[in-house]
Amino acid sequence: MSDTSFADALLSPRSIALVGASGDLGKNTARPLRFMRKHGYAGAVYPINAGRAEILGEKAYPSLADVPGPVDHVFIMIPGREVAAMLAQCARAGARVVTIYSDGFGETGPEGQARQAELVAQARALGLRLLGPNSIGSANLHTGGIVSVNAAFEAETLLAGEISMVSQSGSMMGSLLSRAAARGFGFAKSVSVGNESDITVGEVVHALVDDPHTKVILLFLETLRDAATLARALARAQAAGKPVIAYKLGRSEQGDALAQSHTGAMAGNDVAVDAFLKAYGVMRVRHLETLFEIAPLASRHTRRRPAPGAADQPARVAVITTTGGGAATVVDNLGLHGMVAVAPPPDFVHRMAQQGLRIRETPVIDLTLAASSAQYKMLLEELLRAGWCDAVLSVVGSSAQFHPALAVKPLLEADKPEDKPLAVFLAPEAPESLALLHAGDIAAFRTPEACADALAVYFAQGSRPPAPGTAFAWPAELPRSGMLSEHEAGALFGRLGVSVARGQLADPATLDHSVPYPVVAKVCSRDLAHKTELGAVRVGIADSDALRSATEEMLENVRRQAPGARIDGILVQPMETRLIEMILGYRHDPLVGPTVLLGAGGIAAELSPDYAVRLAPVDEEEAFRMMHEVRQTRLIRGFRGLPQGDCQALARAIAAFSRLACATGVQIEEAEINPLFVRADGVVAVDGLARLA
Repeated sequence: MSDTSFADALLSPRSIALVGASGDLGKNTARPLRFMRKHGYAGAVYPINAGRAEILGEKAYPSLADVPGPVDHVFIMIPGREVAAMLAQCARAGARVVTIYSDGFGETGPEGQARQAELVAQARALGLRLLGPNSIGSANLHTGGIVSVNAAFEAETLLAGEISMVSQSGSMMGSLLSRAAARGFGFAKSVSVGNESDITVGEVVHALVDDPHTKVILLFLETLRDAATLARALARAQAAGKPVIAYKLGRSEQGDALAQSHTGAMAGNDVAVDAFLKAYGVMRVRHLETLFEIAPLASRHTRRRPAPGAADQPARVAVITTTGGGAATVVDNLGLHGMVAVAPPPDFVHRMAQQGLRIRETPVIDLTLAASSAQYKMLLEELLRAGWCDAVLSVVGSSAQFHPALAVKPLLEADKPEDKPLAVFLAPEAPESLALLHAGDIAAFRTPEACADALAVYFAQGSRPPAPGTAFAWPAELPRSGMLSEHEAGALFGRLGVSVARGQLADPATLDHSVPYPVVAKVCSRDLAHKTELGAVRVGIADSDALRSATEEMLENVRRQAPGARIDGILVQPMETRLIEMILGYRHDPLVGPTVLLGAGGIAAELSPDYAVRLAPVDEEEAFRMMHEVRQTRLIRGFRGLPQGDCQALARAIAAFSRLACATGVQIEEAEINPLFVRADGVVAVDGLARLA
């Protein structure tokens, strides 16, 4: 094996073998050699083709065994059925990394997945690392080491820069590279992970954190694999000051289990992925172009973690423009993302007037075309120093198209502090102005949607990785698999430290209990997840006769609608008072692991989703942040003089409940308290469920 490190063999190989290289210019397999010669790769390249003595004017080798020197990286471009036989040759040639362009593996179904698993096992035994299969390769734009068939590298010149990209989609990687290059964005590295059978996105990010040419990391994601490795890599990127920006497609498969709880119906897998990305400081964009357009904003300006309660305060953007309509399109989009265009206060307006610039107290500072370049620069610098706004947005009109140097001159020349972001939206199609702004390291946007998306992502409420929770010993008296009854779930939540309504399980025949009337009665069964829908709950029962009548009705409803349900008894609870109802949810997400949710509770929980999600467990400080993200909690936080709720008790309950993630000896698939009553003097769980693996 060569003495090259894994990261160098992957990203900056000194010698590359191309297995299956073709001399037919019409074939994809001819591209890597052509690209590397075109873009000046200075390392050794060995085309391997048993049927050709030369390829594109260069000596070809019948096999890897015939190569005269050690190889860092092998790119395999032969039919999938022939790949396994090549791995031993790769190891003997000294390779550390093998990229497999060939398809016919995990993407084709169970048989292909089995072939892929065998391939990975074989590679590990040989000490090889695999990129792919189904990978269109990787590229180092600083060295010209284009180990890729991606047509994006046909360009006459490649712009080397400080952005690197990792993509789970090969075709979209090329699309993004070409779009970004057209805008003057240079790249350092690009890596297509293909089926991610061995080398994962997280491992590539680890390597990029150590890459001196990479300053910003872009991710194009379809799903998450090996979240633990990715989490460690993202934490390193954060510590190294390298922003990570992600665009993630669609939603992963939502299994039947999601429908069993309100939590699953409200917040599926994509919400859990979102919580994961936020926990590790990743900026997740909604628009494809924002993925690279936000890079200068992310790398130049330091993001600050908002204080608890900041979710109640929208980001304030000062907007200056010479084109009212263009500015309105962005302001409209800012509002959709929960930000606000803020008007300058009277003292600021007065100070500008003293300097000869007349502006008004309106959300968009619309400068007439009579304003000079010097006045524009002065206003911009004053806004960037002002305490009444969090960001400055400049919207430039038609002059950006016809007088690029003049239009962007004040933006380029202004003194720009790093602690306040500046963004620019060019209303016309103005490539020259965009290029000038990009050269000046100013975030400039072609569309109002991408501009607002970037600012929204920049100011988005961040969170933190899971808190280091202490182990929670599973209560011996509770089942270790399947669904728990409400009575059992209540005992579990109480053991965690959540206050639970004092209930008694009564025999349906006698209904003996000591709970004072009025009471709530419920049919208790491990087989009934949603009792309300089945008519298995009655509230406000005044006396024993009413309890007897309600029990008969409930049991009849269950017999009719869920005849197979095993009945443990009738759960009798006191009628509890509350200011508001909340839901506390827990899910072991298949992609990111344990998550905790706080949302507006009761039977309307799914009608108007209002929730916050975190990786579990959380501490009380993070629980407070979750609370401030849920609009419903404003009703107990002093809204219009309403009674104050016990927010401290709510935060304690969230943190305690999230410790389900720390249970030992079992895996809890999901759990829920719905509703959790919040009162002026504490909280109380009045209904709940839990399901174990």
